[in-house]
Amino acid sequence: MIDIKLLRETPDIVRDSLSKRFIQLDIDTIIDLDKQRREKIQIADELKKRKNDASKAIGRLKREGKDPGDLMEDMKDVSNRIKAIDTEVGDLTANIAELLAVIPNIPHETVPIGIKGEAHRLIREGGAKPEFTFEPVPSFELARRLGLIDFEAAARMSGAGFVIFRGVGARLARALINFMLDLHTREHGYTEVSPPLMVNRKSMTGTGQLPKLENDMYRCEQDDLFFIPTAEVPLVNIHREEILDGNILPISYVASSPCFRREAGSYGKETRGIVRIHQFDKVELVKFTLPGKSYDELERMLSDAEKVIRLLGIPYRIMELPAGEISFASAKTYDIEVWSPARARYLEVSSVSNCGDFQARRAEIRYKKDGEKGFVHTLNASGVALPRTIVAILENCQREDGTVSVPDVLLPYMGGIEVLQ
Repeated sequence: MIDIKLLRETPDIVRDSLSKRFIQLDIDTIIDLDKQRREKIQIADELKKRKNDASKAIGRLKREGKDPGDLMEDMKDVSNRIKAIDTEVGDLTANIAELLAVIPNIPHETVPIGIKGEAHRLIREGGAKPEFTFEPVPSFELARRLGLIDFEAAARMSGAGFVIFRGVGARLARALINFMLDLHTREHGYTEVSPPLMVNRKSMTGTGQLPKLENDMYRCEQDDLFFIPTAEVPLVNIHREEILDGNILPISYVASSPCFRREAGSYGKETRGIVRIHQFDKVELVKFTLPGKSYDELERMLSDAEKVIRLLGIPYRIMELPAGEISFASAKTYDIEVWSPARARYLEVSSVSNCGDFQARRAEIRYKKDGEKGFVHTLNASGVALPRTIVAILENCQREDGTVSVPDVLLPYMGGIEVLQ
């Protein structure tokens, strides 16, 4: 959530932000409501001071044996006016909060302007694209031939957009998760967390999924609980409504979890295979930092996620997203994209974002250090998502005989399996 003071004192910054994101919102209404709220608070404060002074006068009149009846009658009217104004202030506060909740984060000044194509900024590339002496087979066909994934059984039990990994396919998925968790905990210093897979509305609002993305979420209506779209949600909410010791920041968490997304409106796009599905596994990274350190930590987090792909030996590139493409809660985002030979294009497997104090304001996560206090900055990254990583492994490591080589870094997790066949 943006700071109401920013909107109040420098509304053009917010207007410029919305313009960069290609979003139209009425911020003048919020500014007007905020003005009304502050005016009413001032009136209420003056009445409360008047009531306090009158209380002292009533006490003095009683001590002097005089009748304070008229003054007490006046104060009944003042009390009623205070109560009415406080109710109005409460309603205005709730209305303002509701309107502020749909304003996205302010993009960082270094974020490129634009929405697609050339607006994306190439940061670097890694790995060599394979040169095949045969026509590369798409991942969904390789998975079917090798018996790694059962699309039909998943469709029968759950419908379109779900898959079953079985046999060596399930082993490969588990190997990837264990490899990534070990890498991030042993080498990158993250603390592993096993979070709940369902969270309440307040948690989803804190990270920015609600209210904007409610139609993309799976929800248990009876309990008003949401299946998590990413482990970012429970990881950030570990410290909701807490004041953190600034001396121990940054705090870094990693979690592996299923992610659930309705992908509303995505039908007809990438419906074959596992590029776009409703449930998938992902290893997620989250950091809590001091405000002045967050962009340094963003580069470290990007390096942490990048190392997963580099060790797997998959060709990739890192792109900085323009303002029109970054997520609702993000101030700056990098995407890590892996090469898909069968599609002859890159697929995003990780978004690495600095949300600044946007989520911390919504979730009320503060820090205190050496007399200084304020909102922490939160960062998140996929470290990384499984489906498209598996797509990249199958397609880049395939051999002419239809088998697939297992990346060397996964061999300790594969129980002696070196080739998928």
